[in-house]
Amino acid sequence: MRLPRILSPRVTASAHCDLPCGVYDPAQARIEAESVKMICEKYQANTDPEFRTRAILIKEQRADLVKHHLWVLWTDYFKPAHFEKYPHLHQLFNEATKAAGAAGAKGATDPAKADELLQKIDEISKIFWETKKA
Repeated sequence: MRLPRILSPRVTASAHCDLPCGVYDPAQARIEAESVKMICEKYQANTDPEFRTRAILIKEQRADLVKHHLWVLWTDYFKPAHFEKYPHLHQLFNEATKAAGAAGAKGATDPAKADELLQKIDEISKIFWETKKA
C-alpha cells in the first residue's frame, strides 16, 4: 500500500533536548530574582500595610518563577555529561532552588536573601555558558 509510505517522514531530525537549546537561558531566573530583590527593598522602605501585603504576594510569585526557571535548566538543559564535568552542579541547583523557596527569598523580606539567590544563579550561569562553548 502506498499510503503509509507517502505519510512517512522523508527527513529524520534528532536533538539532544526537547527544543532547540537556544530557548534555555539562566537570565530568565536572574530577572525574576532581581525582581524579588527590588521588591524586598521596596518592602523595607514602605510601611503601608496594603503595599506590604501586595509586595509579599508579588515577591512570592516571582520567587516561584525563579524556581521554575531553575528547574527547567536543571531537568531539561543539563545532561549527564554536564553533571560529570561539574560534579557539584546538582548540589548547586538544590541550594539555588532552596534559596528561592520558603527558607530563602520567597519566605523573607530581607534583600540579603535575594542576594544569596542571585549569587547561586550567577554560579549556575557561569557553568551554563561554559557548556554552551563546548
